[in-house]
Amino acid sequence: MSEWFLAIEGTQTGANLALFLAILAAVLHALFGTLQKGRHDPWISRGAIDICYALMAAPFALFVVPWPEPHMWPIFAIAWIIHTIYKVLQAAAYTFGSFTVVYPVVRGSSPFFAVIAAFFVFGEALNAIQIAGVTMLVLGIFGLALYNFIHIQIDRDTLVLATVFALCTGVTVAAYTTFDAYGIRATFNPFTFLAWFFLIDGFAIPAYAALRIWKMETRPAFKPLFARGMMGAFIAYFSFGSILMATRLDNVGEAAVLRETSVVFAAFFGWLILKEKVGPRRLILMVLIALGAVIMEIGG
Repeated sequence: MSEWFLAIEGTQTGANLALFLAILAAVLHALFGTLQKGRHDPWISRGAIDICYALMAAPFALFVVPWPEPHMWPIFAIAWIIHTIYKVLQAAAYTFGSFTVVYPVVRGSSPFFAVIAAFFVFGEALNAIQIAGVTMLVLGIFGLALYNFIHIQIDRDTLVLATVFALCTGVTVAAYTTFDAYGIRATFNPFTFLAWFFLIDGFAIPAYAALRIWKMETRPAFKPLFARGMMGAFIAYFSFGSILMATRLDNVGEAAVLRETSVVFAAFFGWLILKEKVGPRRLILMVLIALGAVIMEIGG
């Protein structure tokens, strides 16, 4: 598998696979966000997911993939810091705002910052058509967020605070997207980065989640929480793994923008799972988002 993956880097096959992986990451990331915002406290949900994917990654990291090169340890340390900040901000945003309000702001701000970061870090530049596509996508996502800001009544008193946390989260999404792309390119075997990333990344939020559970008068039942953690762990592997592989196979900026079509799927999952309403105006804005992503990809 590793040999085949390395062989298609820089080829049209690799670019096509990167496109598929970025869209797959969009669908799965929206589902992942729905799970975190679901029936449990967002901090506790995230803690359960993280500890599950860390324990699942351990045997692969320790016994299956090649051991990381020495220069990878500082990279893993920085990645852990960025992801921990991201998870803290994301959980805070979900604490103060509804899923369909927070998620579009996070995903709308991150491609803008990711494209800028990819230009300075990797020298990637978008052409005029791609810039038009990115602009359309970002305007669509922020238009959706503005509509939510005007019309949504749930958590109205904390809406501004949730939006601020969501914007800050968007910056960290761009940061980890760019840095993780650097990290997965810095090691010979991309699966080494993935296995060790999930192992190291999983030991931060669970400790805080356990403390929150300990202080609760009514603690969540173990089985539903464990089931949510396992489901989220599997989704995380394919979601984050897909986007990391996509950034190794193709341009980081393009992959990051395509992933942000997740806001369309987030609205669907928010309606289906969380029972949050989606009207015709929001649907039009979602189509605008998807169209922007298509234009960006065609322009490439």
